[in-house]
This record gives sequence, structure tokens and C-alpha cells, in this order.
Amino acid sequence: MAEQKQVVFTIDGQQVATSPGTLVIEAAKKQGIEVPSFCYHPGLSLQAACRMCLVEVEKMPKLQTACTLVATDGMVVKTDTPTVHKARKDMIEFLLSNHPLDCPVCDKGGECELQDMTFRYGLDKSRFAEEKLHHPEEKWSPLVYYDAPRCILCFRCVRVCDEGMDVKALGVGSRGINSVILPNRPGELACEECGACIDICPVGALTSGTYRYHTRPWEMTYVPSPCAHCSNGCKTTLGVRNNEILRANNRDRSGVNGEFLCGKGRFGFDFTAHAERIRQPLIRRNGTLQPATWEEALEEIARRLKQVRDAHGPASLGVIGSNHTTNEENYLLNRFARVTLGTNNLDHHRTADYAGLAALLGPQAKGSLATMADVYNADAVLLIANDVTQQNPLVAWQIRTAVRHRNARLYVLNGRPSKIHRKAKLLAEVPKGAERDALRWLATEQGQLDAKTIESLVHLKAALEAEKDVVVLFGAEINGAALRDLLSLAARFGGKTKFMALGDYANSRGAADMGLLPDRLPGYAPLSDAVERARFGKLWGGEVPAAPGLTARAMMEAAVAGKLKALYVVGANPVKTFGLTAPGRIAGLDLLVVHDLFLTETAERADVVLPAASSYEKDGTLTNTAGEVQLTHRSVDPQGPRSDFDLIRILSHQLGILGLGSAIRHRTPEAAFDEIRQHVAGYALSHAQLLGGGAEVSAAACKSVDPSHDVPPGAVFSSHDSLFTSGTMGRYCSRLNSTNEAKDTPWSSSPSTQSWWYR
Repeated sequence: MAEQKQVVFTIDGQQVATSPGTLVIEAAKKQGIEVPSFCYHPGLSLQAACRMCLVEVEKMPKLQTACTLVATDGMVVKTDTPTVHKARKDMIEFLLSNHPLDCPVCDKGGECELQDMTFRYGLDKSRFAEEKLHHPEEKWSPLVYYDAPRCILCFRCVRVCDEGMDVKALGVGSRGINSVILPNRPGELACEECGACIDICPVGALTSGTYRYHTRPWEMTYVPSPCAHCSNGCKTTLGVRNNEILRANNRDRSGVNGEFLCGKGRFGFDFTAHAERIRQPLIRRNGTLQPATWEEALEEIARRLKQVRDAHGPASLGVIGSNHTTNEENYLLNRFARVTLGTNNLDHHRTADYAGLAALLGPQAKGSLATMADVYNADAVLLIANDVTQQNPLVAWQIRTAVRHRNARLYVLNGRPSKIHRKAKLLAEVPKGAERDALRWLATEQGQLDAKTIESLVHLKAALEAEKDVVVLFGAEINGAALRDLLSLAARFGGKTKFMALGDYANSRGAADMGLLPDRLPGYAPLSDAVERARFGKLWGGEVPAAPGLTARAMMEAAVAGKLKALYVVGANPVKTFGLTAPGRIAGLDLLVVHDLFLTETAERADVVLPAASSYEKDGTLTNTAGEVQLTHRSVDPQGPRSDFDLIRILSHQLGILGLGSAIRHRTPEAAFDEIRQHVAGYALSHAQLLGGGAEVSAAACKSVDPSHDVPPGAVFSSHDSLFTSGTMGRYCSRLNSTNEAKDTPWSSSPSTQSWWYR
């Protein structure tokens, strides 16, 4: 495509070259020139309601709104003249005519855009002597409060809810001086409880139920960290005071998510301070879990692990890791299982077949994996078998924004309903659970499907084969052999096709990349590769066994049957995840050790429980479902619990004293990450870029294509979480769970089309 000619114009005496179609307000911002506005917000439709962005333009008789004025060749703009100053001063006076002067008690005090502009342009008195209109504050939900007199009717909240979130929970009632923002139900919100309306509000009209009246912005410290919940890796800035997280937002629009956060990212942080957090180790004595010291707990674990290994061999030991723990912790756990304990019985709850995608793409994976930015920039997106609105909300935001901003085309193949289907150009609905069969038909035109389904697939196939440069997104249902069908179908698309496997949790991709798999080493190196086994064995100071181990589901079945004698669980809840519902302890196990934040269904059955820190309470890195690596930072002191990194490292020392393996030498996550960068395929990342707050893309890939890749049935599956659930931690997000939507959500058990988000 031919490069577009730049537009050259003058603003405040500076000659500026910019792309055609650029708004004057954006061009001014790039030059460091302030043009104030209340109603304008990048990415939303233009409103021109507040008139604060008025500027002078030569040869135009009246002041123009910079938020709707497109820069053209030869235009001369002035943003700082007496006429412009007077217009802005008059607008401030109008806005304050009914605005309560309650800055000392308003939660927005210190970060209010109206307050800032009043200091700069406002008067110390007003010509309006009429009594101000008064309305009582309204509680629209436990998370959102509305104070009508403070509202300046910029309509940002209405637009972000309608255009950005596609929820339409807010609107405008009445007109003129009586205009007011209204929720979609009388006196209450029925929405996704994302809180975008709160952060986008330039004044204190909309305030947060988690933050109101707690503190002031200048009294908090701000810690950036990836969200601890879903796999999209949204960066959130945690506001901390007195060792307590008081709020989360991303107002600086940095990170892979820009300004977007869902409800879990904005309000789902209070699990860290939940009353049911485990604060000290527990050892089972006389049939009950009782408090113990760290020394007692770690010595007990080391002694009994060695006993089991000596009596039954390393194959009797199993290790189940987590998709919430950091890359460094997962890497250490890999080393701990394979070298210290000598077992390949190592796995985690796999929520997407990342290993399969890497195996089938081989070295080409580096240029074939889509990032979050790729989803936004795509001309066409194919979504298969995932409700991104509920499970991957940032991906859904990127799709909606791409459709709105760039007329991107969305094609969907799904057996479950989803709000994102409203944006689809073509939707092929298939019977629930038939996505693999439908994909097989698209690739080979073979399979047992009803005539109506085949008819919709014919239309979908024809449309896709006319596209090029497609981004393919797929959920847990597409794994193993189904991935071969997916790649066969994608080979018919024009241009460059990119893929993204959609996992469930904060470090689902990182757990797979770091080798928490029974048949793969870090970087997806096959366990059958003797050279790779020797390389990691030398690096880790021991010998890596050659035989593949048991999957997580197989380990649980073996434990129940008495074939597995000890199970070491780090940050996971396999009893619930894999449906082990029998009451009481797991009879076949001699030892069950659990690291966790809470007494989960698995921890309740354990012999020893170690209290673990969450990702908001430790340093390290997380890899989102697109392979984008970000640093997580310790925002608060966990007051008792310790990081899984420290627990694994110290336990390796305890076992080393007993003659079982060598101690892990890394003392900090930074040291472990340096080793990861040097030795794990795809992780030769820039540490400086990460320290600067950016995300680096991992390209973990197999050295050669493995066309025979498959996974055991049931090894890869999704929990089908909702916007209000996210594994164990979601249960302990008290503020989020206090909403009506969270109480009504059916997604933890069975999807329903009767829920509020489909009405």
C-alpha cells in the first residue's frame, strides 16, 4: 500500500507534520501542547459537549472545538490566546454554576480534571446566584456510587459502557439543566461491574465502593503489576497505604491493556486481606490440622518425602504445579521435581494446549503467535470455542475495538452463547461440545454433523478462504489432534495467519513454557531428547529421568488407587479441579503437601499446609496467554505467608541435608530469571524493557515440527470461569462477589442464556 502523504500545519507557531485524519487535540498532545477537555477521550466517539478545547483557527470566524477538528494542510491553530482563555474561563464558570464545592470530601480531590482546570482558568467568584440543584447520592451497586450534582455531563461513562464494553448500562435522562445519567434499571446497575465508568469520569460523580473515603491519592504508593486472575495479563496499578491495597486502575494506559480493566482487575484484589488467609504452617496431628512453626513444617515435609521415596521409589511421588505462580517458581518446581525428587510425574491444570501449538508450528512459532496488539490490528479474526467476554475480557475488548475502529471482520465457530457474537460478521453455531467435529469438517469436509450445522460451516469456510492475514483465537476444546485440523484449515487462508491459544489463568502460558508438563522440559523441549535432558541435568546439578510421567488427572487417580504415595501440590486445587468429591483424606496417599493462600478442598485433606504469598505479594514474571512477559512486583508484605519460590528453595536445602539431591542455589527471583533468559527457548528477553514497565514477547517453540503431537483425553480443559470467578482466588474477592451479577452468575457450573449479559 502506498504511504499516505503527511499533513503539515502550524500550531502555536510550531510546524507539525501528522497523518491524515488526525484531530488537532491529538496533534497538539504529541507536541506537548495542552488543550484541555472533559468530554473527549481517545478511542470513543466525538461528543464536543464541554467546549473546553476551543481553539482559534486562522480564517475561521469562530472558535473551533479541537476534539472534532481534523488537521488539514496549511491550517494555522492557536491554543493560547486571550480569546481562548476567556472562552475556557466562561466554560468553567458554567460548569461550576451547579457543581457542589465539596472538594475536601470528594474522592476525586487531588486528581480531578475539573479541579485542575478551575485552578488554571477559573474565577474566585461566580455571577450565578441561583440556588444549586440538590440530589441525594445514589448507590447503583456495591462498587459504583453516583453523585448527580457533581456530574458535568461529559457522557464519557455512557460512551465507554456502550462503545467500549458493549453493555449499554448507562444513558441520559431529561434534557438541559435537568439532564442526569441513569442506570439501565431503576436505581441500580445491571452490567459487567467493570468500573470503567468510574475511572473515565473526569470529576467525582462516579466513585468506587472499594476506595471512597479511605484515603487521598498523594497518601498512597503505586505499584504496577499484572492482574492476578485471568490469562490476559492486564497491567494494573495498585494503590497501597499502610500495607493494604485500596484500589486498582490503569489510568496511565500503559501495559498490554491500555486503559482497559475488567471487574477482577479493578476490584478483585481484596482476597489478599481476606480473613480466611492461612498465616502460618499447619501440620496434621491426631487427625486435625494444627498450627506449627516453619522449621517444624519444612523438616516434616523433607523427612516424609525422603521416607516415601526410599520405600517406594521416585515414581511414587507426584508434583502438581500452578497456573497462578510466577515463571521463576514454576522453573524451580520443575527442577525440584525432576532432579531433587527424581520424578517426571509433573503437571498442572492445562487450560490451553500451548505445548501442542508449539510442537505443530515448530521453529515457525516465533512469527506465528499473535499478541494482544495483533488482535486489535487484525483485518479478520476467527474465534473458535471460547467465550472471550467471560474468560478473556481483554481479548474481547481488543476485538470490539478492532471492529469499531478499523471495521475488522469477526468470524465465530462456537457451541456456547457469548455476548461477543453480536459483533460477528458470520457466526457458525454448532451443538455444544461439537467444535472439534466442526473444525474437522472445515479442514476435511468429513464428519457426522446435521445438515443445518454443515450449511453454516459452508458459509463460514467460503468467507474465511477469501480472507488474508487472519488472527485465529481458540479455546481449550481445540487441543491435540484438533490442532492439526486447525493448522490445515489455516493453510488455506491468504497472507500471514497468526494463532493465540486462550488459557484461563494469570500464568497458564508461563506454566507450560517453564515445563510443568510430564513429557516436556522448559521451552517445550521433548523429554525424549537426550541432549536436552543432559543439558538441563547439568544445569540443575543432577539427572533428569527419561520416561514421561503422569498427567495431573492420572496422578489424582493413582493417588486414590494407592499407586501414588506422596503428592506435592503448589498453588493448585486438584481435588476440586479434577472432581474428586469423596469426603475425607485421599486414602491411597502417605503424604499430601499443599502450598496455598486458603484452606481449599485439597488443603483440607493435606498432611502439611504451607501458607503462600499471592502474585501481588512477591516479585517475579508472568507470561500471559499471548506470550507477553511482564514483571510482577511485591506491593504489600503478606504478614506470615512466604513466596513459593522461597518455600521450594528452602525445602531443597532440607532434602539436600538428608542426602536427596543438591540444594537450589538461586536466592532471588532475579537470579532464576537470568538463568531462564539464558537457557529456556524463547525467553532471551530484554530485562531493561521489563524493568521499564513494558512487556516482552516470549517465542517459546520446539526446535522441529512434531506432527504426531496429541494429549490424553481430559488433560486440557477449561473451568469456564466468568467475569466474577477465577479459580480459588475468585471465591475470596469479597467486594466483587457482593454484586448481584456475581451472585447470579451460572458460569461456575453450567452456562446459561438466561443470565443478565444476554438480555
